[in-house]
Amino acid sequence: MSVVRPPSPEAVAAARERLAGLATPAGALGRLGDLAVWVAGTQGSVPPEPLTNVRLVIFAGDHGVASHGVSAYPPAITGAMVRTFVAGAAGVSALAAAHDVHVRVLDLGVDEELADVPADVRAHKVRRGSGAIHLEDALTADETQRALDAGRQVAQEEIEAGAQLLLSGDMGIGNTTPASALIAAGLGLPASEVTGRGTGVDEEGLLRKLAVVDQALARAGDRRDDPLGCLTALGSADLAAATGYLVAAAEAGVPVLLDGVISVACALTADRLAPGAAAWFAAGHRSTEPAQSLALDKLGLEPVLDLGMRLGEGSGAVAAVPVVRSAVAVLRDVALLADLLPDA
Repeated sequence: MSVVRPPSPEAVAAARERLAGLATPAGALGRLGDLAVWVAGTQGSVPPEPLTNVRLVIFAGDHGVASHGVSAYPPAITGAMVRTFVAGAAGVSALAAAHDVHVRVLDLGVDEELADVPADVRAHKVRRGSGAIHLEDALTADETQRALDAGRQVAQEEIEAGAQLLLSGDMGIGNTTPASALIAAGLGLPASEVTGRGTGVDEEGLLRKLAVVDQALARAGDRRDDPLGCLTALGSADLAAATGYLVAAAEAGVPVLLDGVISVACALTADRLAPGAAAWFAAGHRSTEPAQSLALDKLGLEPVLDLGMRLGEGSGAVAAVPVVRSAVAVLRDVALLADLLPDA
């Protein structure tokens, strides 16, 4: 288990000093000021550089629990949505085009061959679908490691492509169930406190989902105390890859803007695998899932946006990118009071 170095304390201190010296009333920038200091710390630069290269990776996979009544949509949607991402026609595609965010989608565990999508989308596939976690492990130990390694490799590729800010997105029908289980395990909480409606299941569906998460946690047993064991027993190929991606970004000193409950479940697991990683993460938005808010509290993260979104795909993180860019702009471009009143 490696400990991740924090963002530059010197840059953080200098950014706070610059923020306090801007020609604005004290505290008037609110969260924009906090975000600006965070970006400056991650870059080690004051003022921070403009965020001109922001890159989103969407990790896609199917989940065995989707066949057990925990989702309002059929598993076939996962493959269809991967094709929609490739075509640039999904919800997150529109947001990314509006905000100049590069999008990449990867099939880690979709329960189709997807022979009609580009080969690079399928290059890191670990398996077709992950196990139904209340009945069996999601992955084998080898598959977990392969998925983690794939996520690490993808993060490195995006960093080599010049990423200044990475985003993590997801696609997989039923994926809020393993995400809830990972958060429950990571926080030591029962299913009843973390399980939400996901894509919008009715009351009967919510009760089934609660039972599935509860059964999965009991089946995992002592492995809940081990982040690798959690990913194997309770996760999936796509969630494990996203976790590896987040660990690698933090270790490389590249900041990440998180999305909803899936992304945050992976961030919590990443911080368990590599303590200190959370300092490199910011929360793009607050989703409607209770598990996300609980995990964000544990990680010490306050969401940038709270719009009642539950789309997934990385959409909430992309929607928050203009706010983060605004934070950078004010710390860079607002005049210093000392320059306006040099004799004061």
